[in-house]
Amino acid sequence: MAVRPYIYNPPTDPYLTVLYSDEDILVIDKPSGILSVPGRTPDLADCLHSRAKESFSHATVVHRLDRATSGIMVMALNKKAHVHLSEQFAARETDKTYVARVWGNIKDEAGTVDLPLICDWPNRPKQMVDFKRGKPSITDWKVIEREDNITRVRLYPKTGRSHQLRVHMLSLGHPILGDDFYAEGDAYDAAERLQLHAETLSFKHPVTLEKCSFESPCPF
Repeated sequence: MAVRPYIYNPPTDPYLTVLYSDEDILVIDKPSGILSVPGRTPDLADCLHSRAKESFSHATVVHRLDRATSGIMVMALNKKAHVHLSEQFAARETDKTYVARVWGNIKDEAGTVDLPLICDWPNRPKQMVDFKRGKPSITDWKVIEREDNITRVRLYPKTGRSHQLRVHMLSLGHPILGDDFYAEGDAYDAAERLQLHAETLSFKHPVTLEKCSFESPCPF
């Protein structure tokens, strides 16, 4: 497999796509290729959080998307909102859906992956299934379209582990296209980016407690 060289060059057009904002929350449509938070070295300083703070100085991160994943993220704009939103994510009270294109034709139409995950420490940040030490990780999935040796699925994560959707699809024998951690050969070469997108996000507004729902059309 010819691995694409990793050069951090986050997209700048558009620079920041704000779907909604008020005094308490900021909802952003994240493009593929940008970190959610700064990396450890100066060359990884540009991220969604730093860009958001340029216009919303009090913005704080309550959840993350992988660099290669696109889609909806919510940030808090004050301490009360941060605490409330963080509690919702921790208690699994938010609803999230993702769209992915995976390699191969999945036999069934829908199912659930229930496999505990832990960091594969020698190969971090990769994750792996570990029935003794892994944290509970559950993903529901449903086929929405079949292509030539490719299946488009909608994913419904019930937990929020790092790389959960990527490892769970791999465990079915159907890695996500373009995945530079878990796809190999034709599955890796089939797309120029990770074919994973956070399509919808629903949660309670941290102040009004009204249900907020946001959607970002899948770009692939």
